[in-house]
Amino acid sequence: MTLPNHHLMAAFAVAVTLGAAPALGQATPQTADKVSVALDWTPNTNHIGLFVAETRGYYDEAGLAVEILPYADTAAATLVANRVADFGIVGSIGLFTQRSAGADLVAAYALVQTETGRLVFKADRSDIVRPRDLDGKLYAGFGSGWENALIGTIIRNDGGKGEFETVTLGTSAYEALANDTVDFTLEVYTWEGVKAERDGPAQRAFRYADYGVPDQHTNFIASSGAYLGAHAETARRFIAATQRGYAYAVEHPDEAADILVAANPDAALDRDFVRASLAALIEGNYLRGADGAVGMIDPTKMEAVGRFLYEAGLLKDGEGNPLSALPDLSGYYTNQYLEAQP
Repeated sequence: MTLPNHHLMAAFAVAVTLGAAPALGQATPQTADKVSVALDWTPNTNHIGLFVAETRGYYDEAGLAVEILPYADTAAATLVANRVADFGIVGSIGLFTQRSAGADLVAAYALVQTETGRLVFKADRSDIVRPRDLDGKLYAGFGSGWENALIGTIIRNDGGKGEFETVTLGTSAYEALANDTVDFTLEVYTWEGVKAERDGPAQRAFRYADYGVPDQHTNFIASSGAYLGAHAETARRFIAATQRGYAYAVEHPDEAADILVAANPDAALDRDFVRASLAALIEGNYLRGADGAVGMIDPTKMEAVGRFLYEAGLLKDGEGNPLSALPDLSGYYTNQYLEAQP
């Protein structure tokens, strides 16, 4: 996701609680358990449940004093693994690769129930009809080995060679695509994709799972095994209150969009765009799956993605050597802190 302001105040103003009444036995500020959660980017709709839970008092009701740490140069996964933050927003690929290299990371909440990424190109490209047409073309990338494995698999599974040129541009990739400087890139549909639908240029896309790449959760709220082991009850209350925040956002998108914008005045969020992004997350069954799941991590998806990364040689040990055997992926995640699903 891309937002213009990468430097936010260290603390966020809390909006009115919108009529939420404190629960019986609610902890006072002096007795509330402190919890910190690090963002992976500037505030956006992936984070909306956190701000809803904060603003509507769900964390207060759970006896928690939650600090939402602003996006910083140090990755959220690194902050969590080194116990600087208790929880953090962590991408799926980062979870697998960093955990395999020895980082203490455990996914405890799936932010989305299915992949939000997609491979995109301009809609007016008559020379691109199917993935194998990308052979020999120029890709604007972000500098990870995952991209090569992902795109190569998509092209080869459509009968191509999987050979393409790459220029690493980071978030400038979207401008380069719009300006015809590159042929294709990857984006998050529920953010950059929504922006393209609203503002242009028109795009077409290939969905990863349609071409042999396992579907995945894209990103998680993760913690460390050390923190979860020492603070299991606090973790349960935090995850449950957060789950409640995301469920509210699905049921009350207008109010949730207002909360995200009001809680982050320095981010200069466009309320209409936030609402459109949230609509995409809801209508596409991302925040809440078609089966009604909110936050649930699917073991089948975790196993499939982990195996894909292992077979691509992307799971490496702390010395940078590819793992010689598929690790036990069951320790990479847990659903035990979630509330019961409908």
